[in-house]
Order: sequence, then C-alpha cells, then structure tokens
Amino acid sequence: MRKPIIAGNWKMNKTVSEANAFAEAVKNNIPSNDKVDSVIGSSALFLTDLVNIAKGTDLKISAQNCYFENSGAFTGETSPAALADLGVNYVIIGHSERREYFHETDEDVNKKAKAIIANNMTPILCCGETLETYEAGKTAEWIEGQIKGGLADLTDEQVSNLVIAYEPIWAIGTGKSADANIADEICGVVRQTVAKLYNDTVASKVRIQYGGSVKPENIKEYMAKENVDGALVGGASLEADSFLALLEAVK
Repeated sequence: MRKPIIAGNWKMNKTVSEANAFAEAVKNNIPSNDKVDSVIGSSALFLTDLVNIAKGTDLKISAQNCYFENSGAFTGETSPAALADLGVNYVIIGHSERREYFHETDEDVNKKAKAIIANNMTPILCCGETLETYEAGKTAEWIEGQIKGGLADLTDEQVSNLVIAYEPIWAIGTGKSADANIADEICGVVRQTVAKLYNDTVASKVRIQYGGSVKPENIKEYMAKENVDGALVGGASLEADSFLALLEAVK
C-alpha cells in the first residue's frame, strides 16, 4: 500500500504572518502521518518559521524550488544544502510555471532531483502537458519524455522514494480539471514509464499525485483510482479549513 500524500503548493501567495497563522491553525489538527503525509509547499521566505512551527507535529514542509548546486556564485538561488539544514522535508521541482516562465529544462529538473536526494530531502517532481498536446493525443509521449529526462541516472531506491506529480497545464488555476479517469490514465502512464525505465517493483512503490483544480469536493473521486496516490493542490490549499478537509477526505 502506498501512503497518500497531500501537498499544498501556495505558489507566490501569503505574507509571513499569514503563513504562520495557517501553520498554527493546522499543525495539531492534521491526521496522523501513518494515514497520510501532510505537506505545505511555501515560498522560501516562510520556511524558517514554518519548520519551527511544525516541529514535533506530523506536518511536513516543502520548498517550491531550489538550485542544483549546494553553494557558489548563484545570486538569488536557494541552496539545497541550506534547505536540508533548515529541516525542510520536500522540494517541488519541474512545476509547469517554472518550466514556462523560467525556462527550466528536463536536464535542470534532473540535476535538482539529484541534489535534493543527496541532501536527504524528497523531490516532488512535476510533469504535465499543454491543452494543445492533450488535444493532439500526444500526452503519453510528452509525459514519458519528461519522466525519462527527470529521472535520468537515478537509482531504483531513489526513484522508489520520490514523489511524481502529474499536473495537466490546462487544469492549473483554470477551474477545469482532468476527470478522475483521465487522471488515473495519465498517472498510469507515469507508472508504466517508471516500470520501463526501472522495474515493476520500483513502479509499484513510487507515489504519484494528481494536481489541477483539486478541492475537498472532488478529491475522493481521484483518490479512489488505482494510480493516484495523492494531490498537489494549489488554490484549495490556501485556507486552513480547506486544507484540513482535503486531508480528512483521504485519511
């Protein structure tokens, strides 16, 4: 059995005080981590406070990005070694917004995955296609390419322990969502690709999230599917009550 993982991706939202208030509101109200992994993905500005607030609870903290070197002349970037030292648990990489707006490549994502793993954190590696790709019937081909590039040279054990998030770009922040059957089909493509690259055992262990207009009202439909192990949630993760409702729905 793969343990569900619900990760809120706050993107560039909230102030420090708002982030802290959210964490204080949810930290003692989330389900036990033997039921579900509960993760907040925040701006780097908030991470120190959030890690401290979450200490001693089952709430886990994720960065939204990092660089692939631990140190150096990389002005404005965030060191994975520094994140690990802070106590961050996860790092989101390869999000479609990073790929589109900041021109990140599969090679960049792969380097980041290796750096995150080397620093004993867990990557949440995102993949997803545009509406044009989906309507052209090329989703499987596109996703396979992103997974192959993102996982290049990782070991069986490393891949078994990371998280992959499938987010169709056309369903992020649009109010549209791939229905549960589509989500399961493409998460299945992800799992099949991992099986081809590694083996069935690794594919059976890797956790795959769906993301794209997930909310408390529809999350059970997704979680009932064989290949969907959780959700990477945007807007519905911004309010404490909504985030807690998502966790309650899948525990």
